[in-house]
Amino acid sequence: MTAWSSGSDGCLLCRAERVTAWHFEDEECWVADCMVCATPMIVWRTHGLPDADGERRLLARLEAIAAARYPQGYWIDGERRRIPDHWHAHARPEGSFFDPASELFGRYR
Repeated sequence: MTAWSSGSDGCLLCRAERVTAWHFEDEECWVADCMVCATPMIVWRTHGLPDADGERRLLARLEAIAAARYPQGYWIDGERRRIPDHWHAHARPEGSFFDPASELFGRYR
């Protein structure tokens, strides 16, 4: 495990502000609902990208949360659109980009 590093003061993920529901946290990562899409999002605490083993471990954590949240199915979206240099991934409901709780649910598929 890599020690926690705040990386960049301007990085929203490094700041880890609690503005939505949090589902999990430990020394390596945290999982909270994304402000944009309302889906569970896992964030590595270290600014940057983990090695392959670290990424597998992080994704397994997210999948456990996703299976409980979306029993009808989910998919893991690892594309880092808005913050490309800080590793994070989303668990999205099967067939959708947004969580049913999002105002945008159903608008885009």
